[in-house]
Amino acid sequence: MLAPIPQPTSRMNRMPRQTHSQSSGLNRMFAAAVVNRQFCEMLLKNPQEAIQKGYLGETFSLTQEECALLASIKAKTLSDLARQVYQSQSGIY
Repeated sequence: MLAPIPQPTSRMNRMPRQTHSQSSGLNRMFAAAVVNRQFCEMLLKNPQEAIQKGYLGETFSLTQEECALLASIKAKTLSDLARQVYQSQSGIY
């Protein structure tokens, strides 16, 4: 039998709590950008269009706040976009 994985006790190590649909939608969107260069470029240049069109017929379940955040970020690379989204959601600046 496997022992349970210990959970971090420090507040600094904890991720902000999100509902499953929030983190799932962002995760799916970033995964699509990783595997498809065209989608990634659209996400960086016009995130609203990328969110609206989705990827391969699949849409992303994002909150209005997440959509507004993505539209407000000006990133040149996917890693920069992901970093800025993470920082914004975790309160790190």
